[in-house]
Parts: sequence; C-alpha cells; structure tokens
Amino acid sequence: MQSSLFKKYLMALTGIVLVGFVFVHMAGNLQVLLGQEAINAYAHALQNLPAPILWGSRLFLLVCVLIHAITAYQLIKENRAARPRSNEVEVTKRAGWSSLRMGLTGSLMLAFIVFHLLHFTIRTIFPEYNDLKTTVGSPDGSEIHDVYNMILAGFRVDAIAIFYVICMFLLCRHLAHGVSSMFQTLGLRSESWRSRLDLFASAYGWIIFFGFSIIPVLVMAQKYGLVTCLESSCGSSCSANL
Repeated sequence: MQSSLFKKYLMALTGIVLVGFVFVHMAGNLQVLLGQEAINAYAHALQNLPAPILWGSRLFLLVCVLIHAITAYQLIKENRAARPRSNEVEVTKRAGWSSLRMGLTGSLMLAFIVFHLLHFTIRTIFPEYNDLKTTVGSPDGSEIHDVYNMILAGFRVDAIAIFYVICMFLLCRHLAHGVSSMFQTLGLRSESWRSRLDLFASAYGWIIFFGFSIIPVLVMAQKYGLVTCLESSCGSSCSANL
C-alpha cells in the first residue's frame, strides 16, 4: 500500500514537471506565428544554451518521462491484479473514457515523443532538414538552422500533419484526466473544489490541443490555398517553396 502511494506521488510530481514543460514548449512553438525571424532566433537561443543547462534540462526531462511511464505501468498492473473480476463491469460504468484509457494514451504519447524527437530534433527521419540554413533570426548574421522552413516542410506532408493533430487530441484527453488526478493525489482536490479543478484540467487540455494543433492546421491550409500567410501579422513572407 505504501509502495503504491509512493508511486502515485512520483507520478504526480513528475506530472507537474511534464505539464509545465508542455505549456512552455507550446508557447515557444507559437512563435512561428510571429514569423521566421522570431522562431529562428528563439530556437537558436535554446540550442546554444550553456551545455550544463541544455543537457541537464534534457536529462531531467528524460528521467521525468521514464519515471512517469514506468510508475504508470506498475500502477496499472497492480490495479488490475487487485481488482476482482466481478467488479469489472461496475468499475467500467463509473470510469470515464479518459480514465479507462490513460495507459493507452500515455503509451501513444511516449511513442509520439520518440517520433517527434526523430522528426524535428534529431532529424533522422528527414535528414535533408539539416541542410536548411538561413541568416534570418541570427544574432550575428552568421548562418543558423532554419527552423521556420523546417516546420513548414514537415507539416506540408499531410500524413504527418494529421498524425500530429490526432496525437495532440490524445494528449489533450490525457492531460484532462491526468491534471485532475494530480490534484487529488497531492491532496489539493476537495469535494467542494472537485468540479472547478476538473474544469480547469479540461480547459488546460484543450488549450494545449489548440496551441499545438494550430500550426500544422495553418500549414496545411496554406498549402491548399485556404490562407495566404502563416504569420498572425502577415508582415513577412511565408511562401517557402520546399
């Protein structure tokens, strides 16, 4: 019992880190809407952080993801082993869609993280992304990686754009239940606050969904001529012929 409680605390604490990271990552990505210079300068600044900060934060996030995933798997196994077969129908009726499928959505999110890293960070799926260079957004006029055009190129592949949107919907549902459960595990969700915290968790999940999905949706819309400019201000060119 104490072991299970400790695992729940680990899940909640690592969940807080990951929830915060997801929001910051979304805010950074949305700089695409400010134009090529903004997102390139932002990405270049991140990639050139001092090595201890850059790799320390990456390692910390990786450890949090692994702890979160492993403890979730262990708790699911323990819950299934402890639940009598006769109660399964009753439990299924009481549990919501997100609650029943937290293990599934979490597993899919883990697979998506691997794909996302290979796609845009390590760039092994499309090695040609490494050849995208520009001086736009460079702090000193030297050539830097053109993250802006890489994002446009990536989401102009319809299957990838659709895949990202679907995964962001699954993330939305995972967060909606996970954030609510996090409050409960840490003893921050009383009965009087339950509905408001559940509403906050659901709203947060949808904010993340729309914040991440707007970019692939706009890129596809631009590709098919439904919009003429990706940037919110349309103040700079957005016609990258890739």
